[in-house]
Amino acid sequence: MLLLSVLKDVDYKLISGDLNKEITSVEYDSRKVSVGSLFVCVQGFTVDGHSFTSKACEKDASAIVVDSSREGFPKEELEALTEQYGVCVVEIEDTHKHLADLCANFYEHPERRLAVFGITGTKGKTTTAFMLREILEKSGRYPGLIGTVCNIIAGKKTHAAHTTPESRDLFEMMDTLTRFGSEDLVMEVSSQALKLDRVRGITYRTAAFTNLYEDHIAPNEHPDMEDYISCKLRIFDSCETGILNSDCDAAERVKEYCKDKVKLVTYGIDNEADFVARNLRPERRGHVTGTVFTLDSEYYNCDIFVALPGKFNVYNALCAICSAVSEGIDIEVIKDALAGISVPGRMQPVENDFGVNILVDYAHNAAALESVLDTLKEYTAGRIITVFGCGGNRARTRRFEMGEVSGNMSDYTVITSDNPRNEEPGAIIDDIITGISKTEGKYEIEPDRSKAIKLAIDMAEEGDTVLIAGKGHEDYQIFADKTIHFDDVEHARTAVTEREGRA
Repeated sequence: MLLLSVLKDVDYKLISGDLNKEITSVEYDSRKVSVGSLFVCVQGFTVDGHSFTSKACEKDASAIVVDSSREGFPKEELEALTEQYGVCVVEIEDTHKHLADLCANFYEHPERRLAVFGITGTKGKTTTAFMLREILEKSGRYPGLIGTVCNIIAGKKTHAAHTTPESRDLFEMMDTLTRFGSEDLVMEVSSQALKLDRVRGITYRTAAFTNLYEDHIAPNEHPDMEDYISCKLRIFDSCETGILNSDCDAAERVKEYCKDKVKLVTYGIDNEADFVARNLRPERRGHVTGTVFTLDSEYYNCDIFVALPGKFNVYNALCAICSAVSEGIDIEVIKDALAGISVPGRMQPVENDFGVNILVDYAHNAAALESVLDTLKEYTAGRIITVFGCGGNRARTRRFEMGEVSGNMSDYTVITSDNPRNEEPGAIIDDIITGISKTEGKYEIEPDRSKAIKLAIDMAEEGDTVLIAGKGHEDYQIFADKTIHFDDVEHARTAVTEREGRA
């Protein structure tokens, strides 16, 4: 594609060179530049892309886009690049913002060829996204998924560096998805993605708001809660239908924002809404512990089984149901999908033949651990045995708090390692012990995470629950001198197989 086409509808100023350049890719990372690339200089929190213009030229980039607010890199210096390398240099206002426009043009607007289902909120994005994707698949469609756990594009699962990718990577994924023949994309939309224009130009078939809690308040994220919610509300600026949890604290704020602008479909448990879950009750079907609830709406009135425990997963299911019903998907398809749902590292069950409820969950702070343990009490006839550690190079207070929560709410705790990173695993464990020692909770220490998982599973009896917390979907363990493959689910399955073999 010619550079002029990539710049379509973007205000720019030619600094030097020929605009009739052939562009083979759009890149913001100079390490990925190849012959014919357009290198967009983005000013990040710690790195300024303008520092890599020479490197991009050396790798035979065709053109460079610089930011009009850049510091340094005067016109004469940029003109010199054209003289030396033959590169074209153009200037635009706010390269980070307009990176999405450049990529949309280069990939010929794949966002217009997709029904995009966006989900934002502090909690529940990942599980809701997997639920909706499962429903769409069961209805005969081939949706892609972009989110925290992984990206699934054209049947291929890849690692997710961010909940929502940078715009360049996002538009490339959407292009791949459309070439694969898919017409649907389910996407977690983070507050940072909305704030930093990663999702600029995208119109959502449905835009869902799950809930709002205090989170992501930091110098490089959001300065305060007002900024946090204001960024999240931007998802409704470009959507066909809005979906809202009527029980969340931000519900009235969302309704006011969407008034006379967006049609809202609401769901809830405690408050009246378009879709309400009533009569929640725990139920175990085979190896799966889940929840049955009665769906009450003008469209359907029926019982639905969700193959995940907890009230919060009923909220997630309601959110997915709202999107699915908006698409005209039959309720039997929805019920079938939710009855078999499994989300990597989110209350993920590990099957066994000895009647123990074994779950792997990402709960990696005190609030999340408390929420999960509180839920599991309702679903557990026997003891709750919790396996967890804490990450190194993170706030020490998290260790004290998680230790205290597990001591108070678990019948037994196996303290182990998580990702110790550059800290001594023993020092982290000592901090956890400081917290758990404030309680009367029973515990033991096993620094080797694989052995800790096996220990917990071996001691569990019929009716017990084993919660393996902290890493969830992560398939690695980080030490000071190495990173190894480590998947809690794999190690739990191995422990189950070994125990069943001894039975």
